[in-house]
Amino acid sequence: MPISRRLLLAGGAGLGMAAALPACGSNTGRGAEGSRTRLTQWYHQYGEVGTRQAVGRYAAAYPGADVHVEWRPGNYDQQTAAALLTDSGPDVFETTGPTLDQIRGGQVADVTDLIKNVQDDFLPAVLAPRTHDGRVWGVPQVVDTQLLYYRKSLLAAAGVSPPRTLDELIDAAARLTDRKTRTKGLFLGNDGGAGVLAGTPLYAAGLSLVTPDGKPGFDDPAAARTLGKLHKLYATKSLLLGAPTDWSDPSAFVQGLTAMQWSGLWALPRIRKELGDDFGVLPFPPDGPAGRPAVPVGAYAAAVNTRTRHRDAAKAFVRWLWVERADHQLDFSFSYGFHIPARASLAAKADRLASGPAAEVVRFTKEHGHAQPLLWTPASQVAYQDALHRIIQEGADPAGRLRAAVRRTEAELARVRKKA
Repeated sequence: MPISRRLLLAGGAGLGMAAALPACGSNTGRGAEGSRTRLTQWYHQYGEVGTRQAVGRYAAAYPGADVHVEWRPGNYDQQTAAALLTDSGPDVFETTGPTLDQIRGGQVADVTDLIKNVQDDFLPAVLAPRTHDGRVWGVPQVVDTQLLYYRKSLLAAAGVSPPRTLDELIDAAARLTDRKTRTKGLFLGNDGGAGVLAGTPLYAAGLSLVTPDGKPGFDDPAAARTLGKLHKLYATKSLLLGAPTDWSDPSAFVQGLTAMQWSGLWALPRIRKELGDDFGVLPFPPDGPAGRPAVPVGAYAAAVNTRTRHRDAAKAFVRWLWVERADHQLDFSFSYGFHIPARASLAAKADRLASGPAAEVVRFTKEHGHAQPLLWTPASQVAYQDALHRIIQEGADPAGRLRAAVRRTEAELARVRKKA
């Protein structure tokens, strides 16, 4: 799985306000060949085998224009941010955003009209971060999500029930840690979870990164209480650390190095192949009286560059591919990886999501899914992640560390509101 997707769900991708880089390539596809419009479409470099060939087939099948697909290796978000400031960018591009700066800067086109008849069919958690001032600025393609995998046989042998609260998760991780077999109770990544969990524990406590009225969502004693509990997992040595692969790869789980692992939906087919029915799935468990299960979701979206001379043609292509062509959308979701289609009606038709753990994940995502809010900026992310790292690994005072992160987030939100 590509780094960009890991970062997308861990809260580090799609923040795309990094320093601009020179646009790559001179073949922009902006001209017309004969009587047909020629469009250029950009994708980031996927790790799944066959994805590049698939998007090429989709483009070749489009009857309305000649679509030239460009596969963009390297720092895709920086490349795209730079290209949108020039006349040499793509007509249509894949994005983890768009970002608020790109929307307010007039760099992306309003695509509300493309989904107006099916808007309620898109998962709210992935549509909300692409909605600003009541308008939609990107059409979600597929949904990726994270979840807690647990080994049924190991829990049964230890007399442990699947954890339904954060306290139960901490207790289960300790009881499942076996010195004889060297099996650890839980794997949250080789850093102890600071990188991958991001805002998920806040949502599990009934909080958020940013409130609906644009204030820091973790300026609350409940945030310090919940994040402080994560250090207990680290301090009691219940966590697997130093695994050969990190959280996005299920190797540690299927090899028995850990009884429970936080990973992505993409890992489910391999886990099922190697463990059969000996596993279950859960959302991140709730904490406290206002707590709720938490499921982080992310999605790439198709956006239209406002600098294109063929805006209507570009929007028509996006509608055709990501709204009308259900066959392409299902193929993209399941033939080269394992994802949830962005539209609920397609997810409901998918046989691979109809039963077992996969069906549970779809339900978790619909009922408990959350995504990074549009107002969450890179500076806020850095401040919060630093606090989380120090709380988990160093046992730093949660209240004190969060106060610093809240101040930084308040300044960022004030800056964003001032630019509105």
